[in-house]
Amino acid sequence: MKQTGTTALTIALGLALLSACSGSDGSQGGGDGAKSVTLVTHDSFRVSKKLLREFTEKTGYKVRILRGGDAGAAVNQTVLNKGNPQGDVFFGVDNTFLSRPLDEGVFAPYEAKGLDKVPGKLQLDAEQHRVTPIDSGDICVNYDRKYFADKKLDPPRTLADLVKPDYKNLLVTENAGTSSPGLGFLLATVQKYGADGWQDYWKKLRANGVEVVDGWEQAYNDRFSGSGASKGKGDRPLVVSYASSPPAEVLGKDPQPKQAPTGVAEETCFRQVEFAGLLDGASNVKGGKALLDFMLGKSFQQELPLSMFVNPARGDVELPELFTTYGVTVDNPARMEPARIGKNRDQWVKSWTSLVLK
Repeated sequence: MKQTGTTALTIALGLALLSACSGSDGSQGGGDGAKSVTLVTHDSFRVSKKLLREFTEKTGYKVRILRGGDAGAAVNQTVLNKGNPQGDVFFGVDNTFLSRPLDEGVFAPYEAKGLDKVPGKLQLDAEQHRVTPIDSGDICVNYDRKYFADKKLDPPRTLADLVKPDYKNLLVTENAGTSSPGLGFLLATVQKYGADGWQDYWKKLRANGVEVVDGWEQAYNDRFSGSGASKGKGDRPLVVSYASSPPAEVLGKDPQPKQAPTGVAEETCFRQVEFAGLLDGASNVKGGKALLDFMLGKSFQQELPLSMFVNPARGDVELPELFTTYGVTVDNPARMEPARIGKNRDQWVKSWTSLVLK
């Protein structure tokens, strides 16, 4: 999701292979003569060096990481490389893009160990096990609390609020054609306003000054005024992000505030489930299966909330206090069946593009 789903994070469309040594995000590559397994993923993938060392100690494989921009761009690149993949495992396809790689035969079936600990509602390919659910989250509009307090303006709560004059030129979202948060937000509007009404909604949103950027990293870290990364330089106090983004703004702060500096408009949310899969044609099938088992194992799952700010897929993993204190639990997010998404996604994105990016 990735946080996120995803979502959850994106400008570069080219894949950048990290070096053999551990990087700043905890990635590792195989040294000379070392066995390695290659993980293809999106820009938001973050795990610790310690966690990847644990995998190496257990299996003998070192992890090499290839990044492909935002989730949508990374999925598209993987589909283009089907049958001749650039790695062994792909992580980062979610329910908004899932039907495409499944239809294209990108993944080889594998039932990962620990799948029995994952709720059935997250197992969207339960019959064939071509993908393994790793995490879930909710794509939602986030707001900068300070901005709205200073303006003495109530933050938006619903999708309908976003088209009101009070919120003109305040929202930044991601491109629905290349970004999973952007697509999730589009799907939330389709679910809310229906096949006959969502386009009129986006016409109003465009007239109200919505800004569209390539992906989450640019939207949240550059354009959003409430992001710690932007240090207040962003001029958009509303951004499409995740319900779990507020804890990220609190992590590492001492003392911790009573309230996160960012909030969530809970009636704008769309449920995202993120998957990993063994790539068909992988050069290291054994290592790929071992990595999938590890990603569904407790060590990996326990780190997800505070590394990528997403909910672990396993139902027996307890969330950390920071996550539960500052995050938001969305009781009734919008949902949509992957089959419906797959049937209509391309046309919806095409229509959205003509309405919003023309």
